[in-house]
Amino acid sequence: MHQNTAPITTLKTASSAEQAVMRKVSRRLLGFLFLCFVLSFLDRINIGFAGLTMMGDLGLSSTQFGMATTLFYIAYIACGIPSNMALARVGARKWIGSLMIAWGLASTATLFATDAGSLYVLRILVGITEAGFLPGVLLYLTFWFPAAYRARANALFMIAMPFTAGFGSALSGLILSLDGVWGLHGWQWLFLLEGMPSVVMGFVVFGYLNDTPGQAHWLSPEDKQQLQQALAADKPLATQTVAAEHGSLLREMLSPTVLLFSLVYFCLVNTLAMIAVWTPLIIKSISAADSSNSTIGFLAMIPQVCTIIGMVLWGLHSDRSQERKWHLVLPMLMAAAGWLFAAYAGNPLVQLCGICMAATGSYTAMSIFWTTPDQALSFEARAIGIAVINAFGNIGSALNPLVVGWLKDLTQSFTAGIVYTTVLLALGALLTLLLPLPTSRHAQVL
Repeated sequence: MHQNTAPITTLKTASSAEQAVMRKVSRRLLGFLFLCFVLSFLDRINIGFAGLTMMGDLGLSSTQFGMATTLFYIAYIACGIPSNMALARVGARKWIGSLMIAWGLASTATLFATDAGSLYVLRILVGITEAGFLPGVLLYLTFWFPAAYRARANALFMIAMPFTAGFGSALSGLILSLDGVWGLHGWQWLFLLEGMPSVVMGFVVFGYLNDTPGQAHWLSPEDKQQLQQALAADKPLATQTVAAEHGSLLREMLSPTVLLFSLVYFCLVNTLAMIAVWTPLIIKSISAADSSNSTIGFLAMIPQVCTIIGMVLWGLHSDRSQERKWHLVLPMLMAAAGWLFAAYAGNPLVQLCGICMAATGSYTAMSIFWTTPDQALSFEARAIGIAVINAFGNIGSALNPLVVGWLKDLTQSFTAGIVYTTVLLALGALLTLLLPLPTSRHAQVL
């Protein structure tokens, strides 16, 4: 891949007018999209907490429970690329709003599950409807944030994942205590109270988001011109460095570079699925036998608090040093070490520290990862390319719950599943060293 020698906008070289516009865009969009992602991720991972009581109520084995999440991700993977193509045609406002309403209703409907088969169908529906959200927003951010500003924008948006996992752990543990109220199980209350807010927010999206800067009533004509000029400056640079090399969008999607990004993300996403789905049950297995679901919820929140702090500090360090590759490799190795502590330490406190290391390293690596694929994609290929990398990587999300659930049933322990996840993390770190990333990348700190 040819290295681009054109001047890159940095904090020192960007005009004060451009920086002022980007502050307006950040204030308007990032907080709102963060809240939308919180609701999205909550509806994705709440089944992990529901499993604390749902498995017994519905008579599910660990393999069956893992299969429900695997089917969710199979649907998620299958629909991610067409969903991003639809967003590019329909517009983010209509498409993201419609997705939120649809997945909110599907997630809420999970309270009607009565056995493994009905749970499978309902989780497939959630996977279909939620598939386009994350790749869609990552694409949407490229419509508003020039490359020099996008690293920090992605990181601030993605903090929603550990925030939701932490806040959702405490909230879900408390909701489960409603067991028996109005004749509903605690896990039924969980899907009801955490699914319906997405429906409400979907309607808000229709009135709040704008598809393009040109439609933004909250930007002055001068602001719009400034932003569109900054965005336009990205397009020829990306096309020049990538599209000319590959010649066509299809060849670009199948290039070794894109496939390598996809493999790295596959290895990384395995550990994210491990954290999202199995952490409550792992913490329960290492906790005192009489620990309540509320106690487990608050214990599961600790790794996510550590993760938020780690993401912010490591992201700032990456921006200041202008380096991405090692800032991606080191958190992955830290996560691998953390899982080994969780599996073999024997001491519950050390095991919890290991889970903190695994969560912090995994999510921090993800936030850094999504600052890099745009270097391997032309402007024209982003809609499909981001969806391809996200979809391929999430095969790991589909496999992990099934493999870990099967290993848990086979060995009566989470140790084998943790080792499986650790090996993939180590492999992902090695593959990251092969990514064609520059040793220094200028990124704007908002």
